[in-house]
Amino acid sequence: MFLDFHGLREQPFGVTPDLRFLYLSPGHKEALASLVYGLRSGAGFVVLVGQPGTGKTTLIFQMLEYFRNTARTAFVFDSQCDGRQLVRLIISDLGLDARETDPVLLHEQFRNLLLREAAAGRRTIVVVDEAQHLNPSAMESLRLLSNFETSHSKLVQFVLAGQPELSEKLVLRSLSQFRQRVFTLVKLDAFPSAEVGKYIEHRLYIAGYRSTTPLFTPEAVRSIATQSAGIPRNINNICFNALGLACANGQHTIDEQVIAQVVSDLDFSQMPMPADENALPSKDLR
Repeated sequence: MFLDFHGLREQPFGVTPDLRFLYLSPGHKEALASLVYGLRSGAGFVVLVGQPGTGKTTLIFQMLEYFRNTARTAFVFDSQCDGRQLVRLIISDLGLDARETDPVLLHEQFRNLLLREAAAGRRTIVVVDEAQHLNPSAMESLRLLSNFETSHSKLVQFVLAGQPELSEKLVLRSLSQFRQRVFTLVKLDAFPSAEVGKYIEHRLYIAGYRSTTPLFTPEAVRSIATQSAGIPRNINNICFNALGLACANGQHTIDEQVIAQVVSDLDFSQMPMPADENALPSKDLR
């Protein structure tokens, strides 16, 4: 296996959101700080948008670490449902009985949980991933759930994470009431070229690479930065395949030729490209 060949303890370029491998570029640090600030400020809704593969889910997991001991959390991955189904998914992930079909009773269960958590000094945070798929019924259900509050604070806070279509949806006139509840919209960009090498080195170090000789040559890193468009998932895909190919070739150093071979073997026409920065609305929707 190529791990031993390259002096690695574990796979450095996996696709699952492992917080041990999280690399916080300046842009990712800013996005994380904005998410945490929004929740600590008592915001009803905080929205995170970014192209597929930019690390939104991993960043949200890191955000939730800040509130691990002070919040009850729900994480909904399936956003392609109607409003009632979404409420049941949220209630289920909070550990409540979601078999009830009466929306009034579902809301009562939810409200009682929020009050118990608030009385215990804990906040309740609901995360909805892939939120660009939310239909109007689901978004209206979230807006209604956000109405639960005391005279001085929200009883529940929502984090919506999705692709740029989510920000486009929020500017629709039909969603003006929902948009008024959004405290901030945070954009997560791909890495600039200068960060790609640091990202690769960080993941290799966490995976146990300790050689003084760089595993990827500077030319290989520049090629990866270009071909991946700076998107972490794309970088991982290229690097994973490059490690395997170099091992098969008996190469302990991955050069530009290895990357070129990997790129020719992959269908990079399907890789997501960064969105036009001007296509997104302002970060602050207040």
